[in-house]
Amino acid sequence: MHMNKAPAVDCFVPDFMNIHEMLSEEERQVQATVARWVDERVLPIIADCFEHERFPTELVPEMAEMGLFGPTFHDYGCAGLSNIAYGLIMQELERGDSGIRSFASVQSGLVMFPIHKYGSDEQKKRWLPEMAKATKIGCFGLTEPDGGSDPGAMKTIARKSGGDWILNGAKMWITNGTLADVAVVWAMTDDGVRGFLVEKNMPGYTTRDISRKFSLRASHTSELFFDNVRVPESSRLPLAEGLGGPLSCLTQARYGITWGVIGAAMACYREARTFAEQRILFGKPLIHKQIVQQRLAEMIRGITTSQLMSLQLGKIKDLDIMHHAQVSLVKWHNCRTAMDIARDARDLLGAGGISVECCPVRHMLNLESVITYEGTETIHQLVVGRELSGVAAF
Repeated sequence: MHMNKAPAVDCFVPDFMNIHEMLSEEERQVQATVARWVDERVLPIIADCFEHERFPTELVPEMAEMGLFGPTFHDYGCAGLSNIAYGLIMQELERGDSGIRSFASVQSGLVMFPIHKYGSDEQKKRWLPEMAKATKIGCFGLTEPDGGSDPGAMKTIARKSGGDWILNGAKMWITNGTLADVAVVWAMTDDGVRGFLVEKNMPGYTTRDISRKFSLRASHTSELFFDNVRVPESSRLPLAEGLGGPLSCLTQARYGITWGVIGAAMACYREARTFAEQRILFGKPLIHKQIVQQRLAEMIRGITTSQLMSLQLGKIKDLDIMHHAQVSLVKWHNCRTAMDIARDARDLLGAGGISVECCPVRHMLNLESVITYEGTETIHQLVVGRELSGVAAF
């Protein structure tokens, strides 16, 4: 008699609905490779990195060696993977830490993507092979000190000066800013928003790290300043016109985030479950208590729902029929779910749960940023509301 296999909730990633069986062999191999690397190289050091506000730059060449930068591109030395494989990469990296996944998201989704989509052949040939190898690092300059949710009101401007552009303004909350060799900077011109590739050695361009953060401590978050920076016309992204350019980049990054936060939720669930098995309270392990089982079940419900939503998103992205509002729905849902799981896992761990040695409090603090960047929860709710009502209520 054939017996159905029980849900695989005890393997290294919770998989209650047998999603692993729906993946291609290549996607499984990618996930296993990155998961093993995270276990061996990220988890042993990440608590210390978080505590001391250090991004582990020594890991970047290893990430490049695995083909984690620009992995969905089929040219310029990139891996040519599916969007589902890319999502699984983001999931495993964020299972380590949001800072590690953020670095990869920016390099791939916010820098390589606009160069690949909107850049000239010369720009692609110059930057993409080196960025795939991480011999060049990039950042994405859109958010400004006076606003993030309304990019159309940006104050950074670019004015024509002969065959060049003169760039003035500032950007804030920029991941990888002080590490970057090149910044994809969006500025207002007389003809609307345009994108520029600003190199770190251009006179008038300076960067500064933002310190004293309680979130994304294992990540470089920076300010960018432009004081009459002369940018040649050859450094303008020729195919990027209007807000559609930066917004398409955000859609790309948000897709990866929907997967990434699942990894954070998985890490929190696993630590809470392990603690519940080992902690004896009133003569029995915590996991024998009804309320604890209910809370673990709620975590699995949230993780599983998020997995299915991101998997479907990946499928329609591979079919090139994904709409940005669908990404907004899943980013909103998965970030909120991961944050709730992190907070509940922290609570289950009791007083010890506030220690940096316990991953839920670190993920909980990181997720406060992740639920905010690439569109706040409210913005995504309004994007979905606009699709339902036909009325923009921003």
